Amino acid sequence: MKKYVGLLLILTLVFIAGCSSESSGSEADFPEGDIEFVAPATPGGGWDATARAMQKILGDAGIIEENINVSNKPGGGGEVGWQYLLGQDAHTISINSSLLVANNLLGQSELTYEDFTPLGILSTEWVSVAVPPDSPYETGAEVMEALKEDPTSLTIGVGPSLGNSDHLSFVQAAQEFGVDVSQVEFLVYESGGDVLTALLGGHVDVATMSVSESKEQHLAGEINMIAVSSEERIEGLEEVSTWQEQGVDMVFPHWRGVMGPPDMSEEEIAYWDEAIGEMVETEAWQEVMNNNEWEPFYHNSQESQEFLAEQTERFDELMTEAGLIE
Repeated sequence: MKKYVGLLLILTLVFIAGCSSESSGSEADFPEGDIEFVAPATPGGGWDATARAMQKILGDAGIIEENINVSNKPGGGGEVGWQYLLGQDAHTISINSSLLVANNLLGQSELTYEDFTPLGILSTEWVSVAVPPDSPYETGAEVMEALKEDPTSLTIGVGPSLGNSDHLSFVQAAQEFGVDVSQVEFLVYESGGDVLTALLGGHVDVATMSVSESKEQHLAGEINMIAVSSEERIEGLEEVSTWQEQGVDMVFPHWRGVMGPPDMSEEEIAYWDEAIGEMVETEAWQEVMNNNEWEPFYHNSQESQEFLAEQTERFDELMTEAGLIE
């Protein structure tokens, strides 16, 4: 009898060891198949460009050997793509941006960053404020002083919606100057290009938009960029001072990041940390930054979690101040 009990015990231990070995091997072998990058928008925009740049660099550099496919899932300001991500495993990740935060705060989505696994913040654009060349205002501070005296004295062009980074960057600067931002008159256009057209056509007094949307016309003398939200002056735009230089204690990034589905294992998160961390150090990624007027803004998975929490708190404050939410 003792002989059979001993044999049973050995078999049990062998079975347990086998299960443990199989589990460790599965995690170590990740990824086990094709990789999918979700761009939650139509081809051609910033989310799509980010996903396709990652696809090319990770593949060309041999950082990921598996096939990488980009899926465009437009709709709902990211909602369609992010809802899709919820049902996938760690082989699928998605591009995100501040709209993930804003949509929820504005009541347009139930999704928050906490429904996913933050994997990285990759890049940022900076936000500019511009006026027509014949405007009496030569600095952002002068615009804010005018709005402080009378918040309805100027019309501000913004797109594609209130609550985005372009809008909230302006709101934060105005708030720092003591402007009653709930009274400021914003005209909302469908895109940054439409905002630029409105400014060129004299339909708005001031426009807030990404630097990449305003730089060409500023350099051509068609508009006058009077403030940027970066910490330091931007290369190629050294004549434009930052908000900080104009007495406003603020830096406002228009960031893009990447996230995975919920409940990813520590090993899967570590895999993506290593792959993305290696990617952002490549010359090819730096070239992507330069070609798109983006700047490196890398945060790893843990840092992204903290950054998104901070962004959610800050956006909540700014939207409340602007009267967008109660």
